[in-house]
Amino acid sequence: MLSKTIFTALNDQITHELYASQLYLAMSAYFEAQSLPGFARWMRVQSEEEREHAMKFFDFIGDRGGAVELQAIDQPPGEFQSPLDVFEQALHHEQKVTSQIHAIYALALHESDYATQAMLHWFISEQVEEEKNAGQIIEQLKMTGGQSGALLMLDRELAGRAA
Repeated sequence: MLSKTIFTALNDQITHELYASQLYLAMSAYFEAQSLPGFARWMRVQSEEEREHAMKFFDFIGDRGGAVELQAIDQPPGEFQSPLDVFEQALHHEQKVTSQIHAIYALALHESDYATQAMLHWFISEQVEEEKNAGQIIEQLKMTGGQSGALLMLDRELAGRAA
């Protein structure tokens, strides 16, 4: 059985993960409007991955005898300045999620909730990958120097992201 504080933190994280899914979907829409289908696909896959993360928390709460309490999800931004701006916002968001996961882990440590700690190990590793991926794309976007040909090459590369 989950303590009330762990339950609340995990339930809140479902909301954060679903917001991330919506944020990445909004970013995908931005890229579609910019005729960058590879970037759009990358963000759509990212959106689906975030929904899967929410479902991991959802299932874990149920496995521990809790009943999920879904909350309202804030509307994500819909306008962005550039592809670089999008990925800088994505990285900032992933860093925020990392701090949220770490806070839940610290709470689980404090409460000696070993099952929650074990489950969160996967998320901790996942966040390292999430931040790395966004950071690499930021560096690649900076390397393009605003040249449309280089941006289109990167767009084609990102289109290959597997779902």
